[in-house]
Amino acid sequence: MKNLIYLVLSFCFIGCTSPSAPNDKEQKIRVKVNTLLTKMTLEEKLEQMMQDAPENTRLGIPSMIYSEALHGLWLKGGTVFPQAIALGSTWQPSLLQEMNTYVAKEARSIGITQCYSPNLDVLTGDPRYGRVEESYGEDPYLVSQMGVAFIKGMQGVGKEHLDKNHIIATAKHFAGYPENRTGLNGGFVDLSKRRMYEIYFPPFEAAVQEAHVESLMPGHEDLNGIPCHMNTWLLKTVLRDEFGFDGFLISDNNDVTRLCTQHLIARTKTEAALLALKAGVDMELVIGKAKVLSSYIPEVLKDTLQKNSSLMQSVDASVRHILTAKYRLGLFDESLNKPENKELTSSIEAQACALKIAHKAVILLKNKASFLPLNKDKIRSIAVIGPNASEDQQKGSGHYLQLGSYSGVPPYYTSILEGIQQKVGAKVKVNYAKGCDYWSDSKAGFPAALLAARKSDVVILAIGGSTETCGEGKDRDNLNLTGVQNELVEAVSKIGKPFVVILLNGRPLTIEPVVKKATALIEGWYLGMRTGDALADVLFGDYNPGGKLTVSFPRNIGQLPKTYLVKPDFIGTGKGQYEYSSKEPLFPFGYGLSYTSFVYDQIQLSAKKIRKGKPVTVQVNVTNVGQRDGDEVIQLYVRDDYASVGRYVKRLKAFRRVGLKKGQTKTVKFELGPESFELYNASMEKVIEPGAFTLYVGGSSREKDLKTIQLEVVE
Repeated sequence: MKNLIYLVLSFCFIGCTSPSAPNDKEQKIRVKVNTLLTKMTLEEKLEQMMQDAPENTRLGIPSMIYSEALHGLWLKGGTVFPQAIALGSTWQPSLLQEMNTYVAKEARSIGITQCYSPNLDVLTGDPRYGRVEESYGEDPYLVSQMGVAFIKGMQGVGKEHLDKNHIIATAKHFAGYPENRTGLNGGFVDLSKRRMYEIYFPPFEAAVQEAHVESLMPGHEDLNGIPCHMNTWLLKTVLRDEFGFDGFLISDNNDVTRLCTQHLIARTKTEAALLALKAGVDMELVIGKAKVLSSYIPEVLKDTLQKNSSLMQSVDASVRHILTAKYRLGLFDESLNKPENKELTSSIEAQACALKIAHKAVILLKNKASFLPLNKDKIRSIAVIGPNASEDQQKGSGHYLQLGSYSGVPPYYTSILEGIQQKVGAKVKVNYAKGCDYWSDSKAGFPAALLAARKSDVVILAIGGSTETCGEGKDRDNLNLTGVQNELVEAVSKIGKPFVVILLNGRPLTIEPVVKKATALIEGWYLGMRTGDALADVLFGDYNPGGKLTVSFPRNIGQLPKTYLVKPDFIGTGKGQYEYSSKEPLFPFGYGLSYTSFVYDQIQLSAKKIRKGKPVTVQVNVTNVGQRDGDEVIQLYVRDDYASVGRYVKRLKAFRRVGLKKGQTKTVKFELGPESFELYNASMEKVIEPGAFTLYVGGSSREKDLKTIQLEVVE
């Protein structure tokens, strides 16, 4: 019954106005798919179960071409937007939906109709893991909101759902992928059922039920002893039966065969293919299509399927899912399936959107004595130093190190150096020196860098990481700045000039010494093709930064895992602390400064006591008490004060980014539905337990940044 209800709702989502029309449309697709299945040979069915299956000219089955699109297409010529972790730092889901209207159009223009994005992994506080940069953060609610917006922008909503300007999104990696004990990509994962439902499932459930994602990809890992690609409970019981997913499942790269070669569960590729097939993996991804790595191919499966006709039910189910997606995309309609362009191009409008998002993503972490923004009318010279200051060395190859992983090659890239030069023009002398490389221990560039610093009024020191130091397969056993970057910071600090550190990087770093020395500190993550434009605007006050962290920064690697999602410990006993150091993060989840200041007051509830299952409205006044216009991200957390099971100290349940003119006050309202007060009880049933709740409202997850109000929920 639950699945039937979901199916009806999903039909309505397609956008027809008549209540019967959606059923008619899906029914027509169902009839076409079943008719086509009866005409297909076994070889043709298996061909459909490989990614980028070529056009079947005999039956007129079109190809469905994929690309990665984590922050723009992973191809040459398209728009490159800020990396996913920077997208999360905007705390503005609507920007992701807007971004993907451009990405989807670019994709369709060259015949791409599916992307392997978004990454809905919730980070677990261990940034040794190199794929931190691909996620939106450490909170499941935030990741859910960002993921839903991403998918809606990519696939379209209402009447635009999967039309000629939209493509299929693929949510990944289902589920629990970052939760390993070593910080290594694809490491085995042991997760309680409670943690899976509380932390890792919510973004995927939202992707299915709110955004109606059409495709999904399991994770590489062994999950509680059962690899995801053969995990029937995960892929059928949870995903299809509980969530109501009706799209198709595609494997991660080579992961069907890895059931044999890595997990050592299947003895042969045939056994591996059958395990994945029975679990519900519809399509196999083998980048490059090497047969030695492929399992869903006639050479592996044909004889077995012919000998056991009952297995054809699983094959037909998978092919049915795939063909349904192709019909929903309109691929059988030649007028919709014909690419407009041979080469990918980025529009001026898309590039403007990339700049807008980059502005919103910048996070100000320190600003001693309001040193920033800089006044170019009062500065004669600026030193721009560091391995992330310029991309000149990489431009010849067309590859940019400062865009993050899964990045395409944009038509241009504006570096920090170029952005500053364009901003100040001939008025201010810009002295550039690289100083050092990312990995090298050589200090040969130090003299030139220090000379540039001495000749300048202000130093901009651009350091951090790159695609060489972070990304898939770039896991590390420490979080220090690589090479001699720390030594460069130390040497520059001794010059005695004020200096601003700009971080471009893909993971939180252990930079406490840098924070203490720097006059100001900006976290940019990777800001896309307009990096230099956005940062120059922030440095010189043409844009007031308002981004907030979506991951906690540890002070040192000994604090890992470091996340705001913690449970009560030895409160007030002196235990539950590190013996010689603070357990507080260097920077907490939700933290970020501005060139102005905000005051929260008059937090109120629509009712101080509500019945179980009823909503409540929370409102708070936020006033910009500074001298500049700016954005503030208002965050609302909920704590169930006393319950039948252990809970996290507080959890994010609502947020909103609000622009405020100087001196302006806005009343911000949040409506919290029943889901904001739910928990999984001892029987793993989702319930609301009557009792007291504490609501926190403020500008970060840090206690001193929050105001509280009490709510009572009664039967």
